[in-house]
Amino acid sequence: MPGKRANGEGSIFPYRNGFAAYVWVTKPDSKRARKYVYGKTREEVHDKWVRLHQQAKAGPVATNVPTVANYMTYWLSEIVEPNLAPLTYATYETLTRLYIVPGLGAKRLDGRLPVREVQTWLNKVAKTCQCCAQGKDERRPPKNRKCCAVGRCCQDLPSARTVKGIRAVLRSALSQAVVEELVAKNVAALVKLPPIRARKGKSWSSEEARAFLESSRDSDDYLYAAYVLVLVLGLRKGEVLGLTWDHIEWNGWNKRCTPHGEEFCEHCRDNHDISLAIDRQLQRVRGRLLHRATKTEESDAPLPLPAICVTALRRRYRQQEAAREKAGKAWHHTDMVFTTRYGLPVEPRNFNGSYDARIANAGVPKITVHDARRTCGSLLVDLDVHPRIAMAILRHADFSITMEIYSQVSSKATREALRKLGQSLDQ
Repeated sequence: MPGKRANGEGSIFPYRNGFAAYVWVTKPDSKRARKYVYGKTREEVHDKWVRLHQQAKAGPVATNVPTVANYMTYWLSEIVEPNLAPLTYATYETLTRLYIVPGLGAKRLDGRLPVREVQTWLNKVAKTCQCCAQGKDERRPPKNRKCCAVGRCCQDLPSARTVKGIRAVLRSALSQAVVEELVAKNVAALVKLPPIRARKGKSWSSEEARAFLESSRDSDDYLYAAYVLVLVLGLRKGEVLGLTWDHIEWNGWNKRCTPHGEEFCEHCRDNHDISLAIDRQLQRVRGRLLHRATKTEESDAPLPLPAICVTALRRRYRQQEAAREKAGKAWHHTDMVFTTRYGLPVEPRNFNGSYDARIANAGVPKITVHDARRTCGSLLVDLDVHPRIAMAILRHADFSITMEIYSQVSSKATREALRKLGQSLDQ
Protein backbone atom coordinates (compact mmCIF):
# COMPACT_ATOMS: atom_id res chain seq x y z
CA MET A 1 0.00 0.00 0.00
CA PRO A 2 1.40 3.44 -0.92
CA GLY A 3 0.37 4.96 2.41
CA LYS A 4 1.92 2.26 4.60
CA ARG A 5 4.87 3.36 6.75
CA ALA A 6 8.20 1.60 6.28
CA ASN A 7 10.01 0.06 9.24
CA GLY A 8 11.63 2.67 11.47
CA GLU A 9 9.93 5.65 9.80
CA GLY A 10 7.51 6.15 12.66
CA SER A 11 5.55 9.33 12.10
CA ILE A 12 5.80 9.64 8.30
CA PHE A 13 2.36 9.68 6.66
CA PRO A 14 0.66 10.68 3.39
CA TYR A 15 -0.32 14.34 3.28
CA ARG A 16 -2.13 16.09 0.44
CA ASN A 17 -0.08 15.48 -2.73
CA GLY A 18 2.98 14.20 -0.87
CA PHE A 19 4.06 13.17 2.59
CA ALA A 20 4.58 14.69 6.03
CA ALA A 21 6.17 13.73 9.31
CA TYR A 22 6.52 15.09 12.82
CA VAL A 23 8.92 14.84 15.72
CA TRP A 24 8.30 15.75 19.34
CA VAL A 25 10.79 18.53 20.19
CA THR A 26 11.61 20.76 23.14
CA LYS A 27 11.05 24.43 22.27
CA PRO A 28 13.29 27.28 23.52
CA ASP A 29 10.68 27.98 26.25
CA SER A 30 11.18 24.35 27.51
CA LYS A 31 7.71 23.23 26.40
CA ARG A 32 7.17 20.09 24.31
CA ALA A 33 5.47 20.31 20.90
CA ARG A 34 5.26 18.62 17.52
CA LYS A 35 7.31 19.97 14.64
CA TYR A 36 6.32 18.95 11.11
CA VAL A 37 8.29 18.49 7.89
CA TYR A 38 6.84 18.10 4.40
CA GLY A 39 7.88 16.83 0.97
CA LYS A 40 6.66 15.39 -2.31
CA THR A 41 8.26 11.94 -1.83
CA ARG A 42 8.65 9.58 1.11
CA GLU A 43 12.44 9.60 0.70
CA GLU A 44 12.57 13.40 0.85
CA VAL A 45 10.45 13.52 4.00
CA HIS A 46 12.45 10.68 5.57
CA ASP A 47 15.69 12.67 5.16
CA LYS A 48 14.11 15.76 6.71
CA TRP A 49 12.65 13.63 9.50
CA VAL A 50 16.07 12.17 10.33
CA ARG A 51 17.69 15.63 10.42
CA LEU A 52 14.88 16.90 12.64
CA HIS A 53 15.43 14.01 15.03
CA GLN A 54 19.11 14.95 15.22
CA GLN A 55 18.28 18.59 15.93
CA ALA A 56 15.83 17.55 18.65
CA LYS A 57 18.52 15.47 20.36
CA ALA A 58 21.07 18.28 20.11
CA GLY A 59 18.96 20.89 21.90
CA PRO A 60 15.84 23.09 21.78
CA VAL A 61 14.13 23.50 18.41
CA ALA A 62 11.84 26.39 17.43
CA THR A 63 8.50 25.23 15.99
CA ASN A 64 7.55 28.60 14.51
CA VAL A 65 10.48 29.93 12.51
CA PRO A 66 10.12 33.56 11.33
CA THR A 67 11.01 34.77 7.87
CA VAL A 68 14.17 36.75 7.34
CA ALA A 69 12.12 39.95 6.92
CA ASN A 70 10.25 39.43 10.19
CA TYR A 71 13.35 38.57 12.13
CA MET A 72 15.34 41.51 10.74
CA THR A 73 12.53 43.85 11.84
CA TYR A 74 12.65 42.40 15.36
CA TRP A 75 16.45 42.44 15.47
CA LEU A 76 16.72 46.08 14.39
CA SER A 77 14.09 47.35 16.83
CA GLU A 78 14.89 45.20 19.88
CA ILE A 79 18.62 44.47 19.61
CA VAL A 80 20.33 47.12 17.48
CA GLU A 81 18.43 50.35 18.18
CA PRO A 82 18.46 50.13 22.03
CA ASN A 83 22.09 49.02 22.29
CA LEU A 84 24.14 50.52 19.44
CA ALA A 85 24.87 54.04 18.22
CA PRO A 86 22.16 55.86 16.21
CA LEU A 87 24.40 56.05 13.15
CA THR A 88 25.05 52.29 13.37
CA TYR A 89 21.32 51.62 13.55
CA ALA A 90 20.68 53.90 10.57
CA THR A 91 23.33 52.09 8.52
CA TYR A 92 22.05 48.63 9.44
CA GLU A 93 18.44 49.62 8.71
CA THR A 94 19.36 51.04 5.30
CA LEU A 95 21.26 47.93 4.22
CA THR A 96 18.44 45.72 5.48
CA ARG A 97 15.71 47.70 3.72
CA LEU A 98 17.49 48.13 0.39
CA TYR A 99 19.20 44.75 0.02
CA ILE A 100 18.46 42.00 2.55
CA VAL A 101 14.67 42.16 2.72
CA PRO A 102 14.12 42.45 -1.07
CA GLY A 103 16.49 39.55 -1.70
CA LEU A 104 15.94 37.17 1.22
CA GLY A 105 12.98 38.58 3.13
CA ALA A 106 10.53 35.82 2.19
CA LYS A 107 12.92 33.03 3.22
CA ARG A 108 12.63 31.26 6.56
CA LEU A 109 15.57 31.39 8.93
CA ASP A 110 15.92 27.63 9.30
CA GLY A 111 17.04 25.07 6.70
CA ARG A 112 15.35 26.98 3.85
CA LEU A 113 18.16 29.54 3.99
CA PRO A 114 21.18 27.47 2.90
CA VAL A 115 24.73 28.78 2.53
CA ARG A 116 24.68 28.19 -1.22
CA GLU A 117 21.61 30.37 -1.70
CA VAL A 118 23.01 33.23 0.38
CA GLN A 119 26.30 33.00 -1.53
CA THR A 120 24.50 33.12 -4.89
CA TRP A 121 22.34 36.03 -3.77
CA LEU A 122 25.32 38.13 -2.62
CA ASN A 123 27.18 37.40 -5.85
CA LYS A 124 24.14 38.62 -7.76
CA VAL A 125 23.84 41.78 -5.67
CA ALA A 126 27.43 42.68 -6.51
CA LYS A 127 26.63 42.46 -10.25
CA THR A 128 23.20 44.16 -10.20
CA CYS A 129 22.62 47.81 -11.07
CA GLN A 130 20.95 49.19 -7.97
CA CYS A 131 19.41 52.07 -9.90
CA CYS A 132 17.39 49.46 -11.77
CA ALA A 133 16.81 47.14 -8.80
CA GLN A 134 15.64 49.91 -6.46
CA GLY A 135 13.80 51.94 -9.10
CA LYS A 136 15.79 55.10 -8.40
CA ASP A 137 15.45 56.48 -11.92
CA GLU A 138 11.71 55.75 -12.06
CA ARG A 139 11.14 57.95 -9.02
CA ARG A 140 12.76 60.94 -10.69
CA PRO A 141 10.64 63.45 -12.64
CA PRO A 142 10.26 62.31 -16.30
CA LYS A 143 12.48 65.10 -17.61
CA ASN A 144 15.31 64.05 -15.25
CA ARG A 145 15.29 60.35 -16.10
CA LYS A 146 18.50 59.34 -17.82
CA CYS A 147 19.26 55.66 -17.30
CA CYS A 148 17.17 52.65 -16.24
CA ALA A 149 13.73 54.23 -16.76
CA VAL A 150 14.61 55.11 -20.36
CA GLY A 151 16.40 51.91 -21.25
CA ARG A 152 19.99 53.01 -20.67
CA CYS A 153 21.37 51.15 -17.67
CA CYS A 154 23.83 53.29 -15.73
CA GLN A 155 25.56 50.28 -14.16
CA ASP A 156 25.21 51.67 -10.64
CA LEU A 157 26.82 48.64 -9.02
CA PRO A 158 27.28 48.51 -5.23
CA SER A 159 30.86 48.85 -4.08
CA ALA A 160 32.76 45.92 -2.63
CA ARG A 161 32.60 47.66 0.74
CA THR A 162 28.80 47.89 0.51
CA VAL A 163 28.52 44.17 -0.29
CA LYS A 164 30.77 43.42 2.66
CA GLY A 165 28.54 45.58 4.84
CA ILE A 166 25.44 43.69 3.69
CA ARG A 167 27.05 40.38 4.63
CA ALA A 168 28.16 41.84 7.99
CA VAL A 169 24.62 42.98 8.86
CA LEU A 170 23.09 39.61 7.94
CA ARG A 171 25.81 37.78 9.84
CA SER A 172 25.23 39.89 12.95
CA ALA A 173 21.49 39.27 12.83
CA LEU A 174 21.91 35.52 12.36
CA SER A 175 24.40 35.43 15.23
CA GLN A 176 21.61 36.70 17.46
CA ALA A 177 19.26 34.10 15.96
CA VAL A 178 21.76 31.40 16.94
CA VAL A 179 21.85 32.78 20.50
CA GLU A 180 18.05 32.68 20.59
CA GLU A 181 18.19 29.07 19.28
CA LEU A 182 16.10 29.87 16.23
CA VAL A 183 18.78 28.48 13.89
CA ALA A 184 21.54 25.96 14.41
CA LYS A 185 24.27 27.81 12.49
CA ASN A 186 25.07 31.20 11.01
CA VAL A 187 25.04 30.66 7.25
CA ALA A 188 26.17 34.23 6.53
CA ALA A 189 29.42 33.58 8.38
CA LEU A 190 30.23 30.84 5.85
CA VAL A 191 29.76 33.03 2.78
CA LYS A 192 32.92 34.00 0.89
CA LEU A 193 33.63 37.47 -0.50
CA PRO A 194 36.62 38.73 -2.48
CA PRO A 195 39.18 40.68 -0.43
CA ILE A 196 38.90 44.46 -0.44
CA ARG A 197 42.02 46.40 -1.26
CA ALA A 198 42.32 49.11 1.36
CA ARG A 199 42.50 52.67 0.06
CA LYS A 200 45.95 54.09 0.58
CA GLY A 201 45.55 57.06 2.87
CA LYS A 202 46.96 60.46 2.03
CA SER A 203 48.51 62.97 4.36
CA TRP A 204 50.23 66.35 4.31
CA SER A 205 53.85 67.05 4.99
CA SER A 206 54.77 69.37 7.87
CA GLU A 207 55.17 72.24 5.39
CA GLU A 208 51.77 71.64 3.77
CA ALA A 209 50.04 71.37 7.14
CA ARG A 210 51.65 74.61 8.24
CA ALA A 211 50.59 76.36 5.00
CA PHE A 212 47.00 75.20 5.52
CA LEU A 213 46.90 76.50 9.10
CA GLU A 214 48.56 79.79 8.21
CA SER A 215 45.98 80.40 5.48
CA SER A 216 43.18 79.80 7.94
CA ARG A 217 44.75 81.93 10.67
CA ASP A 218 45.55 84.87 8.38
CA SER A 219 41.93 84.90 7.12
CA ASP A 220 40.61 84.92 10.70
CA ASP A 221 38.67 81.73 9.83
CA TYR A 222 36.21 80.83 12.59
CA LEU A 223 37.22 77.19 12.11
CA TYR A 224 40.95 77.83 12.49
CA ALA A 225 41.00 76.34 15.99
CA ALA A 226 39.11 73.30 14.70
CA TYR A 227 41.73 72.70 12.02
CA VAL A 228 44.48 73.02 14.63
CA LEU A 229 42.82 70.41 16.85
CA VAL A 230 42.41 68.01 13.93
CA LEU A 231 46.04 68.31 12.82
CA VAL A 232 47.77 68.63 16.19
CA LEU A 233 45.63 66.34 18.36
CA GLY A 234 44.20 64.10 15.65
CA LEU A 235 40.60 64.81 16.65
CA ARG A 236 37.81 63.45 14.49
CA LYS A 237 35.39 65.85 12.83
CA GLY A 238 32.50 64.90 15.11
CA GLU A 239 34.67 65.26 18.22
CA VAL A 240 35.78 68.75 17.21
CA LEU A 241 32.27 69.95 16.44
CA GLY A 242 30.96 68.40 19.67
CA LEU A 243 33.39 70.30 21.94
CA THR A 244 32.03 72.64 24.60
CA TRP A 245 34.00 75.12 26.69
CA ASP A 246 33.49 72.88 29.71
CA HIS A 247 35.66 70.27 28.00
CA ILE A 248 38.72 72.41 28.74
CA GLU A 249 40.29 71.55 32.09
CA TRP A 250 42.66 73.99 33.76
CA ASN A 251 45.36 72.59 36.04
CA GLY A 252 43.35 69.45 36.62
CA TRP A 253 40.22 71.32 37.77
CA ASN A 254 36.87 70.39 36.32
CA LYS A 255 35.89 73.94 35.50
CA ARG A 256 36.37 76.46 32.71
CA CYS A 257 38.79 79.33 33.03
CA THR A 258 37.05 82.70 32.80
CA PRO A 259 38.79 84.92 30.22
CA HIS A 260 39.82 88.39 31.35
CA GLY A 261 39.46 90.91 28.57
CA GLU A 262 40.81 89.43 25.37
CA GLU A 263 42.99 86.74 26.93
CA PHE A 264 42.76 83.98 29.50
CA CYS A 265 43.94 84.78 32.99
CA GLU A 266 47.69 84.82 33.64
CA HIS A 267 47.50 81.69 35.81
CA CYS A 268 45.91 79.60 33.05
CA ARG A 269 48.00 81.09 30.27
CA ASP A 270 51.21 80.13 32.04
CA ASN A 271 50.01 76.80 33.38
CA HIS A 272 51.40 73.70 31.69
CA ASP A 273 48.60 71.31 32.72
CA ILE A 274 45.84 72.66 30.50
CA SER A 275 44.06 69.71 28.88
CA LEU A 276 41.08 68.88 26.74
CA ALA A 277 38.57 66.21 27.75
CA ILE A 278 36.92 64.54 24.77
CA ASP A 279 33.77 62.57 25.54
CA ARG A 280 31.14 63.96 23.13
CA GLN A 281 30.67 64.12 19.38
CA LEU A 282 28.27 65.86 17.01
CA GLN A 283 26.57 63.78 14.31
CA ARG A 284 23.79 64.34 11.79
CA VAL A 285 21.71 61.14 11.63
CA ARG A 286 18.59 61.05 9.46
CA GLY A 287 17.72 64.68 9.88
CA ARG A 288 18.60 64.88 13.58
CA LEU A 289 21.69 66.60 14.93
CA LEU A 290 22.88 64.48 17.85
CA HIS A 291 25.32 65.54 20.57
CA ARG A 292 26.23 62.15 21.97
CA ALA A 293 28.97 60.16 23.67
CA THR A 294 32.09 59.19 21.75
CA LYS A 295 32.43 55.71 20.28
CA THR A 296 34.83 54.14 22.78
CA GLU A 297 36.14 54.80 26.27
CA GLU A 298 39.63 55.16 24.81
CA SER A 299 38.35 58.26 23.00
CA ASP A 300 37.50 59.89 26.34
CA ALA A 301 41.08 60.26 27.60
CA PRO A 302 41.99 63.93 28.30
CA LEU A 303 44.74 65.33 26.11
CA PRO A 304 47.22 68.00 27.20
CA LEU A 305 46.98 71.15 25.10
CA PRO A 306 50.19 72.44 23.50
CA ALA A 307 50.69 76.17 23.09
CA ILE A 308 49.39 76.31 19.51
CA CYS A 309 46.05 74.81 20.63
CA VAL A 310 45.69 77.18 23.59
CA THR A 311 46.43 80.15 21.31
CA ALA A 312 43.90 78.97 18.73
CA LEU A 313 41.17 78.41 21.34
CA ARG A 314 41.81 81.84 22.85
CA ARG A 315 41.39 83.33 19.36
CA ARG A 316 38.20 81.32 18.91
CA TYR A 317 36.78 82.65 22.19
CA ARG A 318 37.31 86.24 21.06
CA GLN A 319 35.62 85.48 17.73
CA GLN A 320 32.64 83.96 19.50
CA GLU A 321 32.33 86.89 21.91
CA ALA A 322 32.20 89.30 18.96
CA ALA A 323 29.58 87.15 17.21
CA ARG A 324 27.49 87.00 20.41
CA GLU A 325 27.48 90.78 20.77
CA LYS A 326 26.54 91.25 17.12
CA ALA A 327 23.70 88.67 17.25
CA GLY A 328 22.19 90.13 20.41
CA LYS A 329 18.90 88.45 21.34
CA ALA A 330 19.18 86.09 18.35
CA TRP A 331 22.11 84.32 19.98
CA HIS A 332 21.62 80.70 21.11
CA HIS A 333 23.52 79.81 24.30
CA THR A 334 24.82 76.31 23.58
CA ASP A 335 28.29 76.60 25.18
CA MET A 336 29.68 74.95 22.03
CA VAL A 337 33.20 75.97 21.02
CA PHE A 338 32.41 76.02 17.29
CA THR A 339 29.16 77.72 16.38
CA THR A 340 27.50 79.69 13.62
CA ARG A 341 27.12 83.46 13.86
CA TYR A 342 23.96 82.85 15.91
CA GLY A 343 25.46 80.36 18.34
CA LEU A 344 24.04 77.21 16.73
CA PRO A 345 26.18 74.07 16.28
CA VAL A 346 28.11 73.82 13.03
CA GLU A 347 26.61 71.35 10.57
CA PRO A 348 29.06 68.54 9.67
CA ARG A 349 28.37 69.08 5.96
CA ASN A 350 29.07 72.79 6.27
CA PHE A 351 32.35 71.95 7.99
CA ASN A 352 33.31 69.80 4.98
CA GLY A 353 32.53 72.65 2.60
CA SER A 354 34.57 75.17 4.58
CA TYR A 355 37.43 72.70 4.87
CA ASP A 356 37.53 72.08 1.09
CA ALA A 357 37.40 75.82 0.38
CA ARG A 358 40.28 76.44 2.78
CA ILE A 359 42.38 73.78 1.03
CA ALA A 360 41.81 75.56 -2.29
CA ASN A 361 42.80 78.90 -0.78
CA ALA A 362 45.92 77.44 0.81
CA GLY A 363 47.02 75.77 -2.41
CA VAL A 364 47.77 72.42 -0.76
CA PRO A 365 46.81 68.93 -2.04
CA LYS A 366 43.20 67.98 -1.36
CA ILE A 367 42.76 65.35 1.33
CA THR A 368 39.79 64.35 3.46
CA VAL A 369 39.25 65.42 7.07
CA HIS A 370 40.06 61.87 8.14
CA ASP A 371 43.30 62.05 6.15
CA ALA A 372 44.09 65.29 7.98
CA ARG A 373 43.74 63.28 11.18
CA ARG A 374 46.14 60.76 9.63
CA THR A 375 48.53 63.64 9.01
CA CYS A 376 48.82 63.99 12.77
CA GLY A 377 50.12 60.43 12.98
CA SER A 378 52.53 61.01 10.11
CA LEU A 379 53.86 64.17 11.72
CA LEU A 380 54.33 62.37 15.04
CA VAL A 381 56.41 59.75 13.24
CA ASP A 382 58.44 62.48 11.50
CA LEU A 383 59.17 63.95 14.93
CA ASP A 384 60.46 60.57 16.21
CA VAL A 385 57.64 60.31 18.73
CA HIS A 386 57.44 56.92 20.44
CA PRO A 387 54.62 54.77 18.93
CA ARG A 388 53.00 54.30 22.32
CA ILE A 389 52.79 58.08 22.73
CA ALA A 390 51.28 58.32 19.26
CA MET A 391 48.62 55.82 20.33
CA ALA A 392 47.76 57.96 23.38
CA ILE A 393 47.48 61.07 21.23
CA LEU A 394 45.41 59.43 18.47
CA ARG A 395 43.33 57.49 21.04
CA HIS A 396 43.27 54.22 19.14
CA ALA A 397 41.21 51.52 20.84
CA ASP A 398 43.56 48.78 19.62
CA PHE A 399 47.30 49.36 19.64
CA SER A 400 47.72 47.13 16.57
CA ILE A 401 46.17 50.02 14.63
CA THR A 402 49.07 52.22 15.64
CA MET A 403 51.89 49.67 15.54
CA GLU A 404 52.94 47.02 18.04
CA ILE A 405 52.61 46.88 21.78
CA TYR A 406 54.95 49.17 23.72
CA SER A 407 55.27 50.07 27.37
CA GLN A 408 52.72 52.52 28.76
CA VAL A 409 53.55 56.16 28.25
CA SER A 410 53.42 58.80 30.98
CA SER A 411 51.34 61.96 30.64
CA LYS A 412 54.57 63.99 30.79
CA ALA A 413 55.90 62.20 27.71
CA THR A 414 52.58 62.77 25.94
CA ARG A 415 52.71 66.49 26.68
CA GLU A 416 56.30 66.64 25.41
CA ALA A 417 55.33 64.96 22.12
CA LEU A 418 52.45 67.39 21.61
CA ARG A 419 54.68 70.32 22.49
CA LYS A 420 57.16 69.28 19.80
CA LEU A 421 54.39 68.88 17.25
CA GLY A 422 52.86 72.23 18.15
CA GLN A 423 56.19 73.99 17.77
CA SER A 424 56.69 72.48 14.31
CA LEU A 425 53.38 73.97 13.15
CA ASP A 426 53.47 77.31 14.96
CA GLN A 427 56.56 78.75 13.36
